[in-house]
Amino acid sequence: MSKIFEKLLRKVSKSDEILIRHRNFDVKYKDIFKSKDLNLDKIKKGDVVALVGDYDGFTIKTFLKLIDKKAIIAPLTNDTKNLHDYFFNEACVDFIILNKRIIEIKSKKKKILSDFKKKNESGLILFSSGTTGRPKAILHSISDLFKRYKGKKKPMITMNFLLFDHIGGINTLFYTLFNSGQIIIPYKRDVSEVVKDIIKFKIELLPTTPTFLRMLLFDSSIDPKKMKSLKIITYGAELMDNGTLERISSLFPWVNFRQTYGMSEIGILKIKSESNNSLWIKISGEGVKKKILNNVLYLKTKNKMIGYINNKTPFDKSGWYNTRDLVERRSDGFIKIVGRKSAIISVGGLKILPSEIERIALKNKELKYCKAYGKANPITGQHVEIICEPKNFNQNNEKLVSELKQSFSEELNESFVPLKIKLKKIEISYRYKKSLN
Repeated sequence: MSKIFEKLLRKVSKSDEILIRHRNFDVKYKDIFKSKDLNLDKIKKGDVVALVGDYDGFTIKTFLKLIDKKAIIAPLTNDTKNLHDYFFNEACVDFIILNKRIIEIKSKKKKILSDFKKKNESGLILFSSGTTGRPKAILHSISDLFKRYKGKKKPMITMNFLLFDHIGGINTLFYTLFNSGQIIIPYKRDVSEVVKDIIKFKIELLPTTPTFLRMLLFDSSIDPKKMKSLKIITYGAELMDNGTLERISSLFPWVNFRQTYGMSEIGILKIKSESNNSLWIKISGEGVKKKILNNVLYLKTKNKMIGYINNKTPFDKSGWYNTRDLVERRSDGFIKIVGRKSAIISVGGLKILPSEIERIALKNKELKYCKAYGKANPITGQHVEIICEPKNFNQNNEKLVSELKQSFSEELNESFVPLKIKLKKIEISYRYKKSLN
């Protein structure tokens, strides 16, 4: 067992403080290892366990007990149920814990897992979002992840909005646990219920996504003055636009807004935002190095993953990871993420990022969301199209389309003006990110 984890267990084993709060239950620190909800005796060191759940008391207690047993844990949620068989196979799962039951499905181990078992420590398997091919199974050493939580930091009442299978959600759990904070589990992950929980539990830290913050802006029933407990809102997992950031920071002028940046392969990084309404950031932290080649960000970190279980390594021979994120940079060390290299739209040899087109569209206060993309074109290679979701679908939509066309014509090279503007609902994924599906 990690010495850091042993120290943590000694510290929390007698604490009457509450770790987890929900409208329907509380879990005290001292109760974590007293629970007899499930007998885990058949699970041994190095076994791969798929733990299907959420940030409820049972799941978190089971998660921590599995760390204690030096198992390799793959946290999953019911939102990805249609992919579970794929996940079980790719992660070489031995046991599934679902609905407080253990299901044994012994599987043949791949070399990376057999080698990791010899390390005599617990592991974590996360899955990539699958935006470039099928999801990849990412193996981490939990002991290595714990190193970032050493040192006393100020405990906060934190909503764990990001999900149980997300690196950001895991980060929130461990940060809170190591610093004697308190996690609030949302009753439901929609705007009205999250706001109710913020007010009820006096939440101080809300980690979320740009899409959720736009949803918050468009809910006219929200009274920001009732959420005075909020001190910090962090946002990440997708690109933020300037308009949304400026409006949300104006709505909550007392809140410190911080951009986050990280990915399952390299972990969560230490980020400094230039200001509340700025998208310029500095990436730092112990053992973190960065370089920019052809405007693409490359990172090298000490606490990176062990490797993919079902794919070749993405690191080059020197340990650099190509994030595929395009950035702008300044001489003072600040950078701004402007989009993904794979998302570049090329029209007749000229190139533009979807985020630039979306930025112009979102200046229109009648739009909730938009998604620009390239469409194959036999003459120019690609042309631009955009899907927009208005606040209301009504007879004024023709006027809205006309206003958007005018804005695009005024601000874009003629080649990049969208040939089609589609007004329809944009689906939001279970991780509160925009989807084209």
